[in-house]
Amino acid sequence: METNKTNKSYVWSHGILIALVGFCASLSIGLVMPVNPSTSEAQTKQATNTKDGAAKVGTQQRMEKLKAAMLTSWQQEAQTKGFSYNIPSRFQGAVIQSAKLTKGEKVIALTFDDGPWAGSTAEVLDILKKNNIKATFFVVGRMLKTYPELGKRIVAEGHVIGNHTWHHWYHYFNPQAAAFEIDSTTDLIYELTGAKTTLFRPPGGMMHNGLVSYAKNRSYSVIMWSADSVDYSRPAVPRLIKNVMRDSKPGGIVLMHDGGGNRSRTVQALPQIISNFRKQGYRFVTIPELFEIENQELQLAAARKSNRK
Repeated sequence: METNKTNKSYVWSHGILIALVGFCASLSIGLVMPVNPSTSEAQTKQATNTKDGAAKVGTQQRMEKLKAAMLTSWQQEAQTKGFSYNIPSRFQGAVIQSAKLTKGEKVIALTFDDGPWAGSTAEVLDILKKNNIKATFFVVGRMLKTYPELGKRIVAEGHVIGNHTWHHWYHYFNPQAAAFEIDSTTDLIYELTGAKTTLFRPPGGMMHNGLVSYAKNRSYSVIMWSADSVDYSRPAVPRLIKNVMRDSKPGGIVLMHDGGGNRSRTVQALPQIISNFRKQGYRFVTIPELFEIENQELQLAAARKSNRK
């Protein structure tokens, strides 16, 4: 009996001890845990949102650095390949229809307006590449924004790119509107391709609606033409070819279009136009190259004149 009582006393004491330990543990946990569960949830969400926001900012900053690095790389490549060309001072702020070549060197400049354009610009570029010809493209800003990869391809394949305004509108422009039309296009050309252009062609060849005045005041060379394909009216292919060849002379500038509408006939006529010029002994050059040829001739003539004195 004594042993049984002793055991009962031990069990009872041991049970009380366990209960006390459990109570203290519960009390400790209660003190550690927040009193308001919703506050804890809000704090967790706030911490998560802060991390997410920081991550987004970090990603955006990395993307901006990447874009800046890509643009710098593209601009350096453009400069290396000679796309950021210098125009001789005598042509800055001047209106040019053709080069005045005293030697009569058989060079001709093919120019294309109103692109980039889906389909036809790439087809023109393919033909030029196949024939190893460099041309000059006068692009419309809003079209370049729509087809930036075509603009990049123009420059990457060694062609010269010029400014043909942002909208290709024909009405009168005050100085502020003219500045937008021209500056916005030049800025986009540089942003996308790395090429700095000072070549401008007014839409429709219009000389007195405010655009040419603005361009000349900012030292753009205003590039007109000496042979018009009239392809904007979509003549039959033989007529289009005849239009080009009829008025072309050494140092001439040929007007064609890779954009602004259906240019399938221009694309069809281009290989034959190239073949006809080559049969006549012509070499194809860009507008800056045409300027350089004229400039060198003038310098040589001035040197000879000086030597005679």
